[in-house]
Amino acid sequence: MAQAVVFDRYGDPDVLDVREVPDPQPGPGTVAVDIVAAGINPGEAKIRSGALHDMWPATFPSGQGSDFAGRIAALGAGVSGMAVGDEVLGFSSERSAHATRVVVPAEQVTGKPAALSWEAAGSLYVAGTTAFAAVRAVGAAPGDTIAVAGAAGGVGSIAVQLLRAREVTVIGIAGPDNQEYLRELGAVAVEYGDGLAERIRALAPAGLDGFIDAYGAPYVELALELGVSPERIDTIADFAAVRRYGVKAEGNAAADTIDVLAQLAQLAAAGTVRIPIAATYPLTEVRDAFTELEHGHTRGKIVLLP
Repeated sequence: MAQAVVFDRYGDPDVLDVREVPDPQPGPGTVAVDIVAAGINPGEAKIRSGALHDMWPATFPSGQGSDFAGRIAALGAGVSGMAVGDEVLGFSSERSAHATRVVVPAEQVTGKPAALSWEAAGSLYVAGTTAFAAVRAVGAAPGDTIAVAGAAGGVGSIAVQLLRAREVTVIGIAGPDNQEYLRELGAVAVEYGDGLAERIRALAPAGLDGFIDAYGAPYVELALELGVSPERIDTIADFAAVRRYGVKAEGNAAADTIDVLAQLAQLAAAGTVRIPIAATYPLTEVRDAFTELEHGHTRGKIVLLP
């Protein structure tokens, strides 16, 4: 038997259970992966709470989880180019990665570079592809100055590093405890709170070229106040502002390909992009993992280790 995280109704982390389920078996074109690490994400918490029911409703009983890394346990008919025991990372489109074993199409896994830790590999997909899409959405180019809200979080910290790799000056917005961390990533750090617009104007007297909102309200309004064009503002959290102002909302779904994930894995293995790990939890403590995540202000990723 395998174990999987399941919930039967919307609610807080207490609705999450770890249950025994039959070992999933691969069918044609799919692979079974024994999971070593699986990242958790704010979007999963919002789906579980029911906050995103209109956009991404849950069907009960529901599993959860997209990111994972592990070892191939079995191959379905027609799968070639990989073998049992291969170390891989990948993604589930079926909300099923918070488990001890997952079955996914073979094209949703790629080899894990040896230099990449299990924790980083298992938490790279959602945050990495979201950051990749956001950087692309704002048209980042060498010499630009781009602000990132929520810059110390899982998505924000990767976006900062991808921007720096493009020779962009990054103004990273975060709390006081994360200022030095952002400077280590190469950003110009600035604290959120009253007077933020004035602080950003002082740091970027020629103005901002783009703005990535990895946090939510009120940062789209701040970006517009600072004179950033709507087509160069991307938010992954403030969907009301997208409807109101016509800014972009390009995130994970805009870059959820195995080619992008493989590219990000190579960047992380080479050290060009660091994937900070805030905490790890066994699968049986999934409620505690999400409780920590939902307190906010997490620096980097929280990872389940089944």
